[in-house]
Amino acid sequence: MLKNIKITICYDGTDYHGWQIQPRKKTIQGVIEDALYLFKSKRIKLTGAGRTDAGVHAAAQVAHFKADLDYPENELLRALNGNLPPDIRIIKVETVDKEFHARKQARSKIYQYSICNAPDITPFETRYALYHPAPLDIRKMKEAASLFIRKDDFTSFSSNRLRHPVKNVVRSDIKKQGKMIFYTVEADGFLIYMARTMVGALLAAGRGKLVPGQIDRLFKEKKRSPLTPTAPARGLCLLKVIY
Repeated sequence: MLKNIKITICYDGTDYHGWQIQPRKKTIQGVIEDALYLFKSKRIKLTGAGRTDAGVHAAAQVAHFKADLDYPENELLRALNGNLPPDIRIIKVETVDKEFHARKQARSKIYQYSICNAPDITPFETRYALYHPAPLDIRKMKEAASLFIRKDDFTSFSSNRLRHPVKNVVRSDIKKQGKMIFYTVEADGFLIYMARTMVGALLAAGRGKLVPGQIDRLFKEKKRSPLTPTAPARGLCLLKVIY
């Protein structure tokens, strides 16, 4: 009998071409499916809660697969991790209801973007944060971040080619801790490059290149603006998928 197995995954996306399988490219999904292949000598399809772009990290990505694997959950966890590289770790394995679907049943996702705002950055931070040595106006960044809390068409803040660009952002806030700035955003879904383009807008606000009130105008224009470049992938991490 096929079991429906839910896994929670932590990964450093630096050396990968994103989550989704691509021909002749190393991806998170592809590497995990290769590890699963060793159990049954056949391909087992993995379905993720969502795609992360090349270079983006995850603290708790969620995926599911269906297979007739007769292993206790703790043994399957150990065996999978034994077949995975150290920059991908399965942190939880659960046998779930056959109707569970990692993507379709996800109610929201939480991402965090990290910025190192200091004269220098250490080698231990450079893979996981954007280095921005010039001063940033945190007050203006916070004001701009609050304007993203809405249900609206986010075409201006993405490379969207989808038919349904309306997303509901329920959390968008900035916090400064020492030299680090953390931007946390939660929404029912994200368009291509949406979170990173929102960060681009916040950085523009922090540098004084964008007045926070201009964000409303950008929403109305429904097209990309030079004011909101896409921030680099390395600072972005999928923190949590909520069901």
